[in-house]
Amino acid sequence: MIPRYSRPEMVAIWSPETKFRIWYEIEAHACDAMADLGVIPRENAEAVWKARDADFDVARIDEIEAVTKHDVIAFLTHLAEIIGADAARFVHQGMTSSDVLDTTFNVQLVRAADLLIADVEALLEALKRRAIEHKDTVRIGRSHGIHAEPTTMGLTFARFYAEMARNLKRLQAARAEIATGAISGAVGTFANIDPAVEEHVCAKLGLEPEPISTQVIPRDRHAAFFCALAVVSSSVENIAIEIRHMQRTEVLEAEEFFSAGQKGSSAMPHKRNPVLTENLTGLARIVRMAVIPALENVALWHERDISHSSVERMIGPDATVTLDFALSRLTGVIDKLVIYPDNMLANMNKFRGLVMSQRVLLALTQAGVSREDSYKLVQRNAMKVWEQGADFQTELLADADVRAALSEDEIREKFDLGYHTKHVDTIFKRVFG
Repeated sequence: MIPRYSRPEMVAIWSPETKFRIWYEIEAHACDAMADLGVIPRENAEAVWKARDADFDVARIDEIEAVTKHDVIAFLTHLAEIIGADAARFVHQGMTSSDVLDTTFNVQLVRAADLLIADVEALLEALKRRAIEHKDTVRIGRSHGIHAEPTTMGLTFARFYAEMARNLKRLQAARAEIATGAISGAVGTFANIDPAVEEHVCAKLGLEPEPISTQVIPRDRHAAFFCALAVVSSSVENIAIEIRHMQRTEVLEAEEFFSAGQKGSSAMPHKRNPVLTENLTGLARIVRMAVIPALENVALWHERDISHSSVERMIGPDATVTLDFALSRLTGVIDKLVIYPDNMLANMNKFRGLVMSQRVLLALTQAGVSREDSYKLVQRNAMKVWEQGADFQTELLADADVRAALSEDEIREKFDLGYHTKHVDTIFKRVFG
């Protein structure tokens, strides 16, 4: 986690203090459940809760771990120092370290998912507002980076809205899949702990009991979670790439807000660079970096090994913190994005009506000209626009073969922009309801 690309609320989920607090709650709730079952004395369970308001000393736990070489044992030793050895006698009864570690990791991922879901919801609001604002702002659509046919800026925002709405569902599904816990003991057989303890602890933590956990919670759940984060990050990059393209000097249909006092280059004072969206492209790569390790974590030896542990200690915080920051940054970019409608029209008209070629092609076929011949007629006039800077409508009107099939009015009518935007409302209803 790099402070430059982190937000406090997400960072707090992954702090040692938060981790040890969750460990403590798992152990305390487990003691409550065991006391209910008569496995341990009620007074011992109650004594554990005396540490409820304690501040666990991270440095002290690290000091103990330097000797024990085991983080959970170090924590349990420190807990005994706080509540007393007798009160701590039954803590962790019948449990294994993975019960604590895996359940805690899933609690953290669920909390992280909640923040990410809120991030996407905020981004959706910004995208919807800008889509409605520019529903009828005409711009040229592009394929292969080349002028295609007219569209609107509102449709561009609406497309990104629909994509992020799908991502919202993906995150919600990923949250549901990861929201399981396991308190099943060594190799997951419940030999030394009653399944009722697991049910109690999970209920208290807002989780579902893992149906079968061996000694660890199955890592296909985590693989799905990080894959979902990667898809979201790719959508962030998809939007960022479009903004970066629009901000190119020779395009300049939109640009990131440039604040007072902002500098674009140490060498060239004129520069206004798309630094935020370039940054988002890079951050998306970091989130996606977690996918392969998460997929490789699925295959563990027998009931468990710890090859996944070091991976998750890194990808858990890094992927969620980075995506949280990226989503927030993108929302800010969309909110303040400066749109240039006049430049959009100028760019569309740069090739003098060329983008209306399909309408002319279809009109010729409907007039009885074969599709192959229609294509040749349109293309030969279109090439004059590309190669000579001619006006497309003028060339069509002067082409005797075209005029043999289409009247002057029929040709001029094919250059009406409104033809291309007539179904915008229909698309908006599909996207926004």
